[in-house]
Amino acid sequence: MRAAPTTAVFRLGFAQWIAWVMLLRPYAGNNCHKGEPPVSTSNELGTPGILRSELALWVGALTTVVFTLFGGALLSDLSNPLWSSVLFAWLFLVMLWLAFGVVRHADSLAVLLGEPYGTLILTVSVISIEVIMIAAIMLTGENNPTLARDTLFSVLMIVLNGMVGFTLLVGALRHGQQVYNLKGAAAYLAVIIPLAGLGIVLPRYTTSAPGGEASPLMAVFLILMSVGLWGVFLAIQTMRHRSFFLQPEISGTEGEDPGHGHGDLVVRSLAYHAVLLPLTMLPIVLLSKKMAALVDHGIATLGAPQALGGFLVAILVLSPEGLAAVKAAVSNKLQRTMNIALGSALATIGLTIPAVLGIGLVTGKRVELGLENAEAHLLLVTLLVSVVNFNTERTNVLQGFVHLILFLAYIVLIFD
Repeated sequence: MRAAPTTAVFRLGFAQWIAWVMLLRPYAGNNCHKGEPPVSTSNELGTPGILRSELALWVGALTTVVFTLFGGALLSDLSNPLWSSVLFAWLFLVMLWLAFGVVRHADSLAVLLGEPYGTLILTVSVISIEVIMIAAIMLTGENNPTLARDTLFSVLMIVLNGMVGFTLLVGALRHGQQVYNLKGAAAYLAVIIPLAGLGIVLPRYTTSAPGGEASPLMAVFLILMSVGLWGVFLAIQTMRHRSFFLQPEISGTEGEDPGHGHGDLVVRSLAYHAVLLPLTMLPIVLLSKKMAALVDHGIATLGAPQALGGFLVAILVLSPEGLAAVKAAVSNKLQRTMNIALGSALATIGLTIPAVLGIGLVTGKRVELGLENAEAHLLLVTLLVSVVNFNTERTNVLQGFVHLILFLAYIVLIFD
């Protein structure tokens, strides 16, 4: 397998999406669905409180500036194990701290906007920044025709098997069985399956273009298909059938938190969290390139497969969504977990395919989307297992364990 990159491309600006949501719901601050308390007005809302609460952002920004200006010198000689370990620990802890900040802002948006808007903003913002970086690599770096394909497959395996499996397992161990909205999961899978099948499997078997490439006609079709399916899904998710993506109220469920269900979370204004979420997330993505150099050095020293480096960095980039999904599962709000995990998989395919194919058509660069046979089979098994596991409104330990086994199979495939 090739090294899985850690980024992907976004064609709609994050600011435009925020504006769209704000137009849809002009004032969400007093939404207070299900009797939630209004936005906090404690002293934490003052300037000193903001400076303290956003300390991770300031440290992350400073770290990004340091590695941008002096990264060449800092990473020029990694032969000293102690020095490389210090740099790795520095970047890892800062990125993890930032990830907790991203989750905090996402939780605040979930309180202000209600579901599924809060998790939708989180998933779209994470994937969009990843896609922007992929586009930048395609436009400025060496031609790597499998870049988008490897990204898509890596993210799908991490999200659909790793993230879903771990959250289902943790949630089931804590609560026994957990409840989610079956109609919402079915809607996600109904779009993910054709997007994955047509976008990254079918091009391997077409005869008009060799080697997993898409012919111009096929590329135009895939662009329109991806944008159309994802656009219709967003309309259903945010307007017509929004109830499909809300946590169901079923008698017999336990463990529901009072209030807004996010503990002592300090919620400020909609604009504040909408701006701070992508700003807190941006250093994670920018620092991931520096982290990749350290990880690649360690892998080369240990003689591990090169694909492992991209996989580890992808885990770090997806950590904000992963932390949010685990937190929701532990709080017995499994629908939020589903919205994050399945929404990330859907956004990854729906945004990456039209972006990279569009760049390929304009610049003439080769883009291979068709998976190799082993990867295609693993993707097929993952989708089949997802359909079987999400055919009932309650989840258990077995379902999480099965997805984790498939995730381990993906890791084995990296080394095989």
